[in-house]
Amino acid sequence: MTEQQLLERITLDTKVMVGKPVIRGTRLTVEYILGLLAHGATVAEILEEYSGLEEEDIQACLLFATKALADTSFMPSVVDTA
Repeated sequence: MTEQQLLERITLDTKVMVGKPVIRGTRLTVEYILGLLAHGATVAEILEEYSGLEEEDIQACLLFATKALADTSFMPSVVDTA
Protein backbone atom coordinates (compact mmCIF):
# COMPACT_ATOMS: atom_id res chain seq x y z
CA MET A 1 0.00 0.00 0.00
CA THR A 2 1.40 3.42 -0.92
CA GLU A 3 1.79 6.32 1.49
CA GLN A 4 -1.03 8.12 -0.29
CA GLN A 5 -3.36 5.14 0.11
CA LEU A 6 -2.53 4.95 3.80
CA LEU A 7 -3.07 8.66 4.32
CA GLU A 8 -6.47 8.43 2.62
CA ARG A 9 -7.56 6.30 5.58
CA ILE A 10 -7.28 9.40 7.79
CA THR A 11 -9.94 12.09 7.50
CA LEU A 12 -10.58 15.50 8.99
CA ASP A 13 -14.13 16.76 9.33
CA THR A 14 -15.15 19.57 11.65
CA LYS A 15 -18.38 17.65 12.35
CA VAL A 16 -16.53 14.55 13.58
CA MET A 17 -14.53 14.72 16.81
CA VAL A 18 -14.27 18.51 16.48
CA GLY A 19 -12.07 18.21 13.40
CA LYS A 20 -9.37 15.99 14.84
CA PRO A 21 -7.88 13.49 12.39
CA VAL A 22 -9.75 10.19 12.62
CA ILE A 23 -9.62 6.81 10.96
CA ARG A 24 -12.08 6.97 8.04
CA GLY A 25 -15.51 5.69 8.97
CA THR A 26 -14.83 5.76 12.72
CA ARG A 27 -14.66 8.19 15.58
CA LEU A 28 -11.24 6.86 16.59
CA THR A 29 -8.74 9.69 16.51
CA VAL A 30 -5.14 9.33 15.42
CA GLU A 31 -4.23 10.76 18.82
CA TYR A 32 -6.18 8.02 20.62
CA ILE A 33 -4.58 5.20 18.64
CA LEU A 34 -1.08 6.65 19.17
CA GLY A 35 -1.85 6.95 22.88
CA LEU A 36 -2.81 3.29 23.04
CA LEU A 37 0.44 2.32 21.34
CA ALA A 38 2.47 4.64 23.57
CA HIS A 39 0.99 3.01 26.66
CA GLY A 40 1.96 -0.46 25.51
CA ALA A 41 -1.03 -1.76 23.58
CA THR A 42 -0.06 -3.98 20.70
CA VAL A 43 -1.48 -3.72 17.21
CA ALA A 44 -3.12 -7.11 17.75
CA GLU A 45 -4.80 -5.91 20.96
CA ILE A 46 -6.12 -2.78 19.28
CA LEU A 47 -7.47 -4.76 16.33
CA GLU A 48 -9.13 -7.22 18.71
CA GLU A 49 -10.75 -4.42 20.71
CA TYR A 50 -12.00 -2.45 17.71
CA SER A 51 -13.54 -4.78 15.18
CA GLY A 52 -13.54 -3.34 11.71
CA LEU A 53 -10.11 -1.77 12.09
CA GLU A 54 -7.34 -3.09 9.90
CA GLU A 55 -3.61 -3.12 10.49
CA GLU A 56 -3.29 -0.55 7.70
CA ASP A 57 -5.45 1.86 9.75
CA ILE A 58 -2.87 1.80 12.53
CA GLN A 59 -0.04 2.17 10.01
CA ALA A 60 -1.93 5.17 8.62
CA CYS A 61 -2.04 6.75 12.09
CA LEU A 62 1.72 6.34 12.46
CA LEU A 63 2.38 7.73 9.00
CA PHE A 64 0.03 10.68 9.58
CA ALA A 65 1.83 11.54 12.81
CA THR A 66 5.21 11.24 11.10
CA LYS A 67 4.12 13.60 8.32
CA ALA A 68 2.54 16.03 10.79
CA LEU A 69 5.74 16.23 12.83
CA ALA A 70 8.10 16.51 9.86
CA ASP A 71 7.79 20.29 9.67
CA THR A 72 7.71 21.13 13.36
CA SER A 73 10.43 22.55 15.51
CA PHE A 74 8.80 21.33 18.74
CA MET A 75 11.22 19.63 21.09
CA PRO A 76 10.03 18.51 24.51
CA SER A 77 12.12 19.44 27.52
CA VAL A 78 14.38 16.69 28.70
CA VAL A 79 14.94 16.47 32.41
CA ASP A 80 18.09 14.70 33.53
CA THR A 81 17.26 12.90 36.78
CA ALA A 82 20.70 11.33 37.19
